[in-house]
Amino acid sequence: MSAAPETAPAAAQAEGLDERAIALLDFERRWVERRGAKEAAVRAELGLTAPRYYQLLYALIDTPAALAHDPMLVRRLQRIREARTQARAVRRFGGGRSTDQDDTH
Repeated sequence: MSAAPETAPAAAQAEGLDERAIALLDFERRWVERRGAKEAAVRAELGLTAPRYYQLLYALIDTPAALAHDPMLVRRLQRIREARTQARAVRRFGGGRSTDQDDTH
């Protein structure tokens, strides 16, 4: 029975993921079930600042190896990232709607 935990990291490394990448994905997968301050947990468990964690995570979820390793998690994280990017663009650029075209008719 102890072979299963050793097999998963070995398979992930065979997919091209290093230990840090595996740790990031595992942390994010487990985080769904947890409550509390995520930034504190990132620092305590991974030894990373929150900005660095998100830099690494967002680069990781764009890799084929991460998608092969955990497709559901990676796609969920990509959707979340895209929604945040769109929300930020709406706040920054006022909804993305230009009023200049409305005034020309």
